Amino acid sequence: MSVSRKATWRTWMVWAENIAVVLIIAFAFYTTIPVRTTQTLFIPQGSINKIISQLAKKGYAVSIVDSYILRTMGKPQTGWIFLGKNKMNRLDFLQKLTSSKAMIHKVTLIPGETSEIFFDMLAKELKLDPKKLYKYYHEFSPYPEAGIYADTYYVPYGIKEKHLMHFLVRESEKKYKAISEKVYGIYNTKQWQKVLVVASIIQKEAANTKEMPLVSSVIYNRLKKGMRLQMDGTLNYGKYSHLKVTPERIKSDESTFNTYKHKGLPSSPIGSVSIAAIKAAIRPAKTKHLYFMKNKKGTHDFSDSFKAHRKNIKKAK
Repeated sequence: MSVSRKATWRTWMVWAENIAVVLIIAFAFYTTIPVRTTQTLFIPQGSINKIISQLAKKGYAVSIVDSYILRTMGKPQTGWIFLGKNKMNRLDFLQKLTSSKAMIHKVTLIPGETSEIFFDMLAKELKLDPKKLYKYYHEFSPYPEAGIYADTYYVPYGIKEKHLMHFLVRESEKKYKAISEKVYGIYNTKQWQKVLVVASIIQKEAANTKEMPLVSSVIYNRLKKGMRLQMDGTLNYGKYSHLKVTPERIKSDESTFNTYKHKGLPSSPIGSVSIAAIKAAIRPAKTKHLYFMKNKKGTHDFSDSFKAHRKNIKKAK
């Protein structure tokens, strides 16, 4: 090899080494750039490129370079993960995306419970703002009450009010939509609200699931005859969820939930509902029952006439 060629080769080698050094320094610098994040983060489904793209759209300081780095670490899991910090260097952030597991908190909405009581419980257990829970619930749900299906949910620690309400309402809507489409062929929120109103009354009044279709039949039979429902359970709305309905409440409450004063159904559901209550609201038992009275066993005696109802009242005493 001639002297000139050797010189040229050495020059190229020096340039290559210098470029490599610059790239290594640039990479080292890039990986130490801090990334600001929330303590909980939702990882969307899809390829690593899609995940990085979605994070970038949400304001995270990530780029295509991070896609290549992630490929050497592994693919992030889909769903909510708990990062634990609001700021970390890039390598730590990317490592957390692939290794962090969701920290789960179990929350249960009891059938018949009102959103007011449920949200207060959520606020205390998850350290959230109840006012924000109300705000986002009404933003996402088409129903003033019962927009969250009575069930047990698993949510990550650190989840914010908006994300929590979106998740709970979205999951409930899926269930409601599936049931409605199976029964009616469509999902219409106005039609479904009536189902939820009836189901919520059934949930409050029935002593057990076996009684639910019977309570449902009483509701529809009384509505058909133009009778007031006159059911205590309708007055257990909102903050009154666990309070005994007294004669004073019946006299003073002017809301549509007071079915002693107002004909027809309340303007909105009373509380959360179970699948059994929904089924009973959709398919009531075929009876002529117009009354029911709690007996000494804790269940109810049903009757078709006021005369028979009076006898049941005497038996209960």
